[in-house]
Amino acid sequence: MNFDQILSAIGGFGKYQKMLYIWICLPQILLAFHMMVSIFTGATPPHQCRESPSSAVGNQSFVPGTVNMNFSLLDSSCFSTKALLQGNRTERVPCGHGWVYSKETFQSTTVTEWDLVCSRAGLNSLGSSIYMFGLLVGSVLFGAMADRYGRRFVLLLSIALQTVFGVAVAFAPNFPVYVILRFVVGATISGVIINAFVLGTEWTCTKKRMLAGIITDYAFGLGYMLLAGVAYLIRDWRKLQLAISAPGFLLIFYIWVVPQSARWLLANDRREEAIALLRKAALVNGRVLPPTVQVEKCDILGGGRKSHSVMDLVRTPQMRKRAIILFYIWFVNVLVYYGLSLGVSRLGTDLYLTQFVFGLVEIPARTLVLLVLPCSRRFSQSGFLAFGGLACLLMLAIPADHPNILAALAMAGKFGITASFAVIYVYTAEIFPTVLRQTGIGVSCMFARMGGVLAPAINMLHNHSPATPLVIFGTSPLLGAILALALPETADRPLPDTVEDAENWEIRPLPTKEDPEMCEDTSHAASSTEKQELRHLASQT
Repeated sequence: MNFDQILSAIGGFGKYQKMLYIWICLPQILLAFHMMVSIFTGATPPHQCRESPSSAVGNQSFVPGTVNMNFSLLDSSCFSTKALLQGNRTERVPCGHGWVYSKETFQSTTVTEWDLVCSRAGLNSLGSSIYMFGLLVGSVLFGAMADRYGRRFVLLLSIALQTVFGVAVAFAPNFPVYVILRFVVGATISGVIINAFVLGTEWTCTKKRMLAGIITDYAFGLGYMLLAGVAYLIRDWRKLQLAISAPGFLLIFYIWVVPQSARWLLANDRREEAIALLRKAALVNGRVLPPTVQVEKCDILGGGRKSHSVMDLVRTPQMRKRAIILFYIWFVNVLVYYGLSLGVSRLGTDLYLTQFVFGLVEIPARTLVLLVLPCSRRFSQSGFLAFGGLACLLMLAIPADHPNILAALAMAGKFGITASFAVIYVYTAEIFPTVLRQTGIGVSCMFARMGGVLAPAINMLHNHSPATPLVIFGTSPLLGAILALALPETADRPLPDTVEDAENWEIRPLPTKEDPEMCEDTSHAASSTEKQELRHLASQT
């Protein structure tokens, strides 16, 4: 019996797996908080030069009537307008006494506390880039660690580090320390994302496998929307950072409830531990573990432990082709997702309402994926990429004096890319074999973060050529849609466990109706007849 057959025999999507999904989804809400909180904590409110040291108390203060806060003046934010006595000329003098900030929307942000405006405004963008670099480093570091030390250990480590350093950010004494702490938080976010997703995938049977990605995406979208409400109630950046980080301490009980991946244990020749976990899962699901697995401890993964590295992703021809295509699709998804998000950020004047709507649009995109993904992974991936790319290219044909149509097309493009993003998580986990799954997803996330870093730079090209960003955001997904058609179809197929399984994908037999690889209803306990059938099947294999 291979692992998928054993997993279905003990209940491929029973109570045990459903409880696991609950534990996987809770951290996703906190991840959304950390990913999007800089929209509020790093916001730049309206500001103007303080004309004298006594104009206001503290750099972040604004006393009504003390300074004329005319935010419509172009130079008032970075230069003090000083009238000369001779003639009607004026000269621009850099702010010498700091700035006065409006407190209409925010009580304080990192910008107002450390004066990250005017000549120092680039530091704010640099902090965001370093945070994204942390996501990149974390995807590679924690991905490789999980393949070596196990999904559970690295998941728990990432949650713990994220909580500790997230709270520490709220007490950062200066901007350099703030940036360093945020870098660490970004790295741990990647560790939580990829390990929670893979752990859910490896415990789920073939038929319900896609839920490991889509359900967690719903939880992320929920956190996306909840952040708008939390930020609306807490307008001080330090208190907001503390409010989104401290709940992580409540997850300490994960030490006792989150299981290791039995598939990973078997792939690393730790059979006794794997069988103990499978027996526990069978008990919770009201099933029985086949006797052959309990007594003979058969070679489920077809070989003993073997060391693997990142190079194994491109060492063999089929793996190399698929890995390169997947890396490109990950890159394009994040590039266009963040590129369009930055481009449509001016849809609403209320920042909190805009944040909520951006989270809300994720829900229908994920729902559509749930409906079409069981039919085909390959065509779903290709179709959503093509839809997003075509929407961007259509924007080139719309005049600038039709902003509503442009906004609608931009949202359509974001819808397609969001759906494509949901597919690629599931697709990648199903294509890479167990022995390289975590490493493969980690490297894929590294390419994705490269897209996130480049997206703002590409948007800056709009100042020189408004059409250039749209051409890039339109053509790159279309190329990805074509390349996706060269990937194998993984719907209703067993997960490959070894590199040899992945290389021989096309000649591996499809599961038949008689094979116990499809999910069964595990809401009731196994009857004596079912137990006899399972024992008979085990004895034959």
